[in-house]
Amino acid sequence: MIAVIIRIALRYCAGVLVARGLLGADDAAAFSADPDIQMSLETGLGLAIAATAEWWHVLARRFGWEH
Repeated sequence: MIAVIIRIALRYCAGVLVARGLLGADDAAAFSADPDIQMSLETGLGLAIAATAEWWHVLARRFGWEH
């Protein structure tokens, strides 16, 4: 399911970049359809969510919010 969401987000991002003239249409199609890019974005997003959760836990312990 997350791959579908990532693919949709990539298409919207690629569309914005094409509209701004930063990418050509062929580059945008390759960018949004490449499974390697999708996998790296999923991994990066997962790491960012995990880091945020861990940082929130550190703050909760430091300020006594976990009780």
